[in-house]
Amino acid sequence: MTDATPLDRLSARVPFHDADPAQRALVLRQLADTELYVALARDPAGDRAELRMFDLPGGPVALACDDAAALAGFLGGPVAHLALPGRVLAAELAAAGQGLLVNPGRASEMLLDAAALGWLVGALAGAPEAAEAAPLRLTPPAPEALTVLAEPLAGRLGDMAGMIAGAALVGAVWPDGRTGHLLAVAGAAEADRPAIAKALAELAAFLPEISGGLDVTFETLALPQGAVTIEPAAPAPAPAPPRRDPDAPPRLRW
Repeated sequence: MTDATPLDRLSARVPFHDADPAQRALVLRQLADTELYVALARDPAGDRAELRMFDLPGGPVALACDDAAALAGFLGGPVAHLALPGRVLAAELAAAGQGLLVNPGRASEMLLDAAALGWLVGALAGAPEAAEAAPLRLTPPAPEALTVLAEPLAGRLGDMAGMIAGAALVGAVWPDGRTGHLLAVAGAAEADRPAIAKALAELAAFLPEISGGLDVTFETLALPQGAVTIEPAAPAPAPAPPRRDPDAPPRLRW
């Protein structure tokens, strides 16, 4: 039996198609970051692969699972397949006007038409806008913003362990009168900053809108009392190599 995957865990309490828009957006964000195994019509020939399409009432759909064994189990045996990120598969199918059936028979089963895949691709395409303005004043984050942002930010920043030292969430008042929230990211190398900003912009696109939006800075700020700090978990240490018995005979290589 296939172990529960991140997609399964997100859909464990409420199936995708019964979930509210905010929860469905979280599932779709996870889908974009998940490696999917998509069924092929036949073994790939060189660098070309033909997806196996299934005709459903809403139109043709591809079939993919986040576990290769689950894909084979659903189809009743070994099947030619291709592994690729969900965001790549979604873009290809949306451009072709085709849909996607994901994890049939599992907690995370979802049937996405071309329009849903197009929405996902559009959300992923968002890019942060560079701005030079500094906030006039920093405040503690609003409780309603914390409810929306705290857990997703902790998860996304955890993926960046080793790239950043931490981050702090504050409220911000801007020179144009706008009030919103600002995430101050610490310890990021200059070369990593565009990718970090893009990943955080993607995250915000899948969350319920917060008043004034969420901005990101890599500048060092004087944080106000009540700022919420988020420290990514340290990456797990690599396992130590096994110690060799000094009295064991030598190992020969041919």
